[in-house]
Order: sequence, then C-alpha cells, then structure tokens
Amino acid sequence: MKETWRYLAGIAGPSGYGSNSTAEQVIQDSACLVPPHLTAIITGATSGIGVETARALAKKGMRIVIPARDLKKAAGVKEAIQKESPNAEIIIFETDMSSFVSVKRFCSGFLALGLPLNILINNAGIYSQKLEFSEDKIEMTFATNYLGHYLMTELLLEKMIETAEQTGIQGRIINLSSVIHSWVKRDAFCLQKMLSPKSYDGTRAYSQSKLANILHVKEIARQLRARNARVTINAVHPGIVKTGILRASYKGFLTDSLYFIASKLLKSTSQGASTTCYVALSQQIEGVSGKYFADCNESKCSTLANDESEAQKLWMQTHALMQRYLYLPAA
Repeated sequence: MKETWRYLAGIAGPSGYGSNSTAEQVIQDSACLVPPHLTAIITGATSGIGVETARALAKKGMRIVIPARDLKKAAGVKEAIQKESPNAEIIIFETDMSSFVSVKRFCSGFLALGLPLNILINNAGIYSQKLEFSEDKIEMTFATNYLGHYLMTELLLEKMIETAEQTGIQGRIINLSSVIHSWVKRDAFCLQKMLSPKSYDGTRAYSQSKLANILHVKEIARQLRARNARVTINAVHPGIVKTGILRASYKGFLTDSLYFIASKLLKSTSQGASTTCYVALSQQIEGVSGKYFADCNESKCSTLANDESEAQKLWMQTHALMQRYLYLPAA
C-alpha cells in the first residue's frame, strides 16, 4: 500500500526521482554528465518508450543506432529526432528481433562499422493475444522479447567490454522488463514449454518473457563480475505506460470505459522512458549491476527472478538453443 501511494503521489525515492519524473528531467540532471561521442543501440525505437528514449539520448549528443523491422517508421523517427537535435547521428538497420538470422546480421553489420558501443538498451517488446510463431518456429512473444535480446547481447558483449577498456567509460546494458514478471510461478517456467506452448495465454507468455529478461540480467551480471569487466547490466520496469502493448493487452478483459478511466493513472511515454534513461546515464548507480529498477529507483523483483541458479540454468539452456540454430561457440 505504501509503494502504491508513493507511485500515485509521485513521491521521489532515494534517487531524487519518482513515478512522475520524465526522461527530460533525468537527462537534464547534473548527475547525468555524459561524455561526448557515446554510441547507444536501442531496440524497439520506432514506437512508444523506445522513441522517447532515443530522442532523449540524442539530445545528450549520443549516436543512436536503431535496429528496426519497419524502415519507414524508423526513417520517420530519425527525421523527428534530427528536427529537434540537428546534429544527432542516427543509424538505422533493418532488423527483426524475432529472427535469429536477422539479429545476427544486424550485429555483424554494426560491428563492421568499427564504432564503439557504450550502451545497449534491449527495449523492444510485443504482446500477442493469439499464438504466433517466428520464422524459427518459436512462440513469437518469447522469441522477440527475450531470445532476440539474449542473442544480441551475446554477440555484442565483447565489443562493449572492449569499448569500456579502451575509453575508461563504463558500458551499460538495460533490459526492459515489467512488474508482471512476478505473476509467473516456478512450475510454469519451463523453456521447452515456452518455446512451443500447447495452450496459449497472451498475458502468461508476456509475463514469462519479462521474467526471462530479469534472469538474463542476473546471469550476465555474474559473468561480468567474474571477468572484472567494466560493463553493467540492469533490468527496468518502465511502469504502466500508454503504449500499443497496453492497448493490445487490455482488449478482452477491460471495457473501453474502464480503460479510459484507468488510462488517467497511466504514465506518459516520457515518464515511462525516465527509468531507462536514469539507469543508462546516472552517475548515482556507477558500478551497480544485476539489479531491478522502477520509477528511477532500485526496487524488489520476485523471489524467482532473484534465483541465481534459475538464471544460470536459463542462460545455459538458451545458449544450447542458439548453438543448435546458429552454431555459436560452446559456453
């Protein structure tokens, strides 16, 4: 109840920010001193929170790389950002986050540019009411929200470590998750069943993918600490934001009138992007890794999401899956 009151009232937490804080406020803060010439990759940056995140980081002078399935939408985002920030450098790649081959092609293309990589924001996400499969014959929500980002992180991690070593600037990886991850029960979290479910529920699939995003953070943080790498990885709950995912998910269990009333309590996209920008930029959390943030403050995730053995098991199973599809080197 206390946390709900803080959220509704917009009361700031230890970071100085709260649920009402915007991406604009975060990037203007003096604690977010951004060195020049940083490069950030942002998936899902053609709509919603992703667009706002890209716009905010571009205003800080960052080079923004957008892997996008819809090149027309991506071009529109690029034009809008450069209209506001004329010197912004925006690079677009055609990429389908649900396709392993497409993600691998993007990573190869980006690495061929020879650019540094300071920030990776695994933001893209979908919610599907009906069972759909990716070109790899994997349930679409899990393929897009988790597997595509797992693969992208795996293929770009060495570049991030190398960039941090060469520049002395800490690299940061951010996985977009959701408070809905806490709805998943341990006995319902099985990789093989999530890849090809016999019965499908959109909310269950979405919550499982968001739990996987946090477990991914936990295991990669452990691996990075073991290597003494100057790269951190954290998970972010953006809040309940007025986006396309919410509109897709509410259909079927909320009437339009109830949705209208509820929407008045929802975050704007700028408020939704604030926590991502905070975790990507703030010096207050320099060196902090393997954590879960909400409303620009460190928060608690579920017991299952904190299970390091579960995180390691999921990483190993996912790596084995990728080896079968893409012949990745052994772990």
